[in-house]
Amino acid sequence: MSVGVYDSKSLQLGCPSLWFYFAREQFLPSRPSLRTGSQLAGKTAIITGSSTGLGKEACTLFLNLKLSRLILAVRTVKKGEDVAAELRVKFPHAKIEVWELEMSSYDSVQAFAKRVDAELDQLDVAVLNAAQACFDYATSSTGHERVIQVNYLSTFLLAILLSPIIKRKRAPDSPGRITIVGSGVAYYSKFPNRNSVPLLPSFDTDKDWDFDERYNVSKLLGHMAILKLAHYIDPKDVIVNVVNPGFCKSDLAREASGMMFVMFTLMKTFVGHSSEVGASTYLDAAVSQGKDSHGCFISGWAIKPFAPPLYSPEFRPVVDRLWDETLQEFEFAGAKQILEHMRD
Repeated sequence: MSVGVYDSKSLQLGCPSLWFYFAREQFLPSRPSLRTGSQLAGKTAIITGSSTGLGKEACTLFLNLKLSRLILAVRTVKKGEDVAAELRVKFPHAKIEVWELEMSSYDSVQAFAKRVDAELDQLDVAVLNAAQACFDYATSSTGHERVIQVNYLSTFLLAILLSPIIKRKRAPDSPGRITIVGSGVAYYSKFPNRNSVPLLPSFDTDKDWDFDERYNVSKLLGHMAILKLAHYIDPKDVIVNVVNPGFCKSDLAREASGMMFVMFTLMKTFVGHSSEVGASTYLDAAVSQGKDSHGCFISGWAIKPFAPPLYSPEFRPVVDRLWDETLQEFEFAGAKQILEHMRD
């Protein structure tokens, strides 16, 4: 399935430097007016990582558009219930539920998807917002390094598992949506292990650990994988895209300490977007953007180029190797078969 002629793959990075890119994306885009009305009336949405930060704020923005049913997919149910209680007071028209989802666990991701299929009669939108930033090397229950597990592996497994559900259960008047929350830091990744064979296991070592590079490359992998995922899915059924909310006042770097904590605090204070501004990019990507955004990277409320390596012919085998290994990793969930059936 081809994507639109104005897709991210056809664009070129028009910035003289990556720092100029950061400044341009952080300060220059003009945010569209927040949507009002009843555009999401009768619709059901899932937002992961929605007990705090941008995910929490996104709940409010979606409910403002009269969303009928909202699933807060969270790691800590108690925190999610506290948020849901606030939202139920503000939005009594909506059915708001809290479901457990531990993104570091394949078992939890599969159980969540099975629950979605069993309990939801309709599903129109999924915003995969949950993310992890670790300042020390750590592994998840899968044996993979935690940042790669949460930000890439589990996120794309969930996207694959939800794709046929949304295709079947979306409202008939419009395509379903899966928006994956990425980041502009993908532009900064050096990806030193790009030539490793196999590739995925090369992330599972603390040798030369660099927390900054690890987060950056986890988002670069998302750029690479969305290109592949989009080719299995007809945008008339489900539109999939990746969105960059920009640098925001969130608690993503909550594990930081010492001078690192001070640095992040200062950056958030002086240059960070508010949670509302950041979350408005989710609404734009998952509601406002059309079929042209399928398989694309959205930043500053517009379709933008992918990270520079994706435009290099020499990088294409790396993208292919990542995707092949990813589908092999997900063999236990039947991911390849699921995607093949999406083409039917």
